[in-house]
Amino acid sequence: MAKAKQAKMKAQRVLIVEDDESICQMVVFNLERAGFQVITAASCQEARVALADFPPDLVLLDWMLPDSNGPEFARAIRRDELTREIPIIMLTARTMEDDKVLGLDSGVDDYVTKPFSPRELIARIKALLRRTAPAGDGEEIKMNGLRLNLETYRVYANDEPVHMGPTEFRLLKFFMTHQERVYSRSQLLDHVWGSGVYVEERTVDVHILRLRTALKSSGCDRYIQTVRGAGYRFSAEQAS
Repeated sequence: MAKAKQAKMKAQRVLIVEDDESICQMVVFNLERAGFQVITAASCQEARVALADFPPDLVLLDWMLPDSNGPEFARAIRRDELTREIPIIMLTARTMEDDKVLGLDSGVDDYVTKPFSPRELIARIKALLRRTAPAGDGEEIKMNGLRLNLETYRVYANDEPVHMGPTEFRLLKFFMTHQERVYSRSQLLDHVWGSGVYVEERTVDVHILRLRTALKSSGCDRYIQTVRGAGYRFSAEQAS
């Protein structure tokens, strides 16, 4: 059964989906010491129960699990309307670039390889939670039928809801507030992911593809333009 380990004070909640007990205990110890509330699950089935009973602020997801695998479960989280916006960090011993791309393609927001430093993991968690926190000011960004609500983290195209993950939301927000200028992959990493977080540049291409896919049915994907040899630009005027 999924277990909830309560912190002494109200804190952000992290769900660890990991079947290696020693790794799980090490992560739990360090996260609780850092002030997080921790929930653990040793399988995808247990994790589903935990997601329903103890909705987390973030999921730490192992790649290899006894009843499925991390990428498949990440895709399931992204398909569910109630969980699709929860940030996910993949934990895995797989270090090949193709594996990292597969993990990112499945909908995860960050990728941490084993063995990892607990301090680095906590820093990654805090950075991702900061990046995905709602703005809380009720402000909306609007352009040509595309609308972002910065308080609810909802996106609408022609008044129809558009579902996307938190990283895609941040990427779209940056584009809509920085139109016409071309940004390289490294510049987008600095502005959207943060300069203190190490993420490979190819990650940008993965999230651009996911953002375009989310916007495709409304036709708004054409606003995101690839500038060969330079990067990406957001331009409603040139796309019309």
